[in-house]
Amino acid sequence: MTHTVVGWHVELEFQEDDDTHTKAAALVRLPDGTEVRAHGHASRHHTDPNQPRVGEEIAGARALNELAMRLLTKAHDEIDSASGRTSHPIHV
Repeated sequence: MTHTVVGWHVELEFQEDDDTHTKAAALVRLPDGTEVRAHGHASRHHTDPNQPRVGEEIAGARALNELAMRLLTKAHDEIDSASGRTSHPIHV
């Protein structure tokens, strides 16, 4: 049996609005040409030290989490479409 290796590349971009807010945008392009996008954010409490990398990690993790949920929903919808019935929800 021959297996085809498929790779996905996920892109993350960050934007700091000020010293307390970080936004992240995640994008994955699937082999079928579909693009799935998601967003995340982080807010630093004014008494916490300014650590931009930590804000990126939190915002990035939240964006990736949303991206994962969107991919699960897409897969679930494709299962339903192919089977012609409503399948059981996919849980994380």
